[in-house]
Amino acid sequence: MASGGRTAAALGAYIVFEDEAGFAMTPPRARTWGRRGQTPVVRVRGRSRRRVSIAAMCCYRPGERSRLIYRPRFHSLLKGARKSFSWQDYRDLLVRAHLQLGAPIIVVWDNLNTHRTAGMRAYAAGHEWLTIIQLPSYSPDLNPVEGIWSLLRRGPMANTAFTDPEHLTRTLRRGLAHIQRHPELIDGCLTETGLIFTSHHPKPIRKDQ
Repeated sequence: MASGGRTAAALGAYIVFEDEAGFAMTPPRARTWGRRGQTPVVRVRGRSRRRVSIAAMCCYRPGERSRLIYRPRFHSLLKGARKSFSWQDYRDLLVRAHLQLGAPIIVVWDNLNTHRTAGMRAYAAGHEWLTIIQLPSYSPDLNPVEGIWSLLRRGPMANTAFTDPEHLTRTLRRGLAHIQRHPELIDGCLTETGLIFTSHHPKPIRKDQ
């Protein structure tokens, strides 16, 4: 893992928060309206083991438009098939972010075992454009990507009866594309964490510090 001491020297870098979440055919429930005395019912076509995992990154740099970059992973039903992202998947996502942003990146993510593999640490140590910072344990409130998941589950995913895995995938892509077109939503997810960026230092700090 790259040393956190490199952060101060990484001027011009994007702060990139990463997180992952899974979405299934069973829709998340949300508040809705209904006739008095009649409970609203959302009918679905039965349970399905098909799931889609999304690894997403909220990318921030003072003076620049905030960006959302994501990568889906479709769960295979084959016995023994991997159902989660590998460290190579995360590496490829970071490379994609670096190329799209055209700048060094400081990645802030949780203590997932895959984030802390020897391969991931070696890759970060060998690439000057990449700095990795681990979030404290049990601190999802500090990760703005959690707000992205909330926007999806309260928005396009809520109370939706998915007809098949393709319908689920299309809905996710449309929801994520909408967020990508509205950087104010990505900024709002950062605001909810209570973190701010100073113009002279790219490292996020608490508002109350």
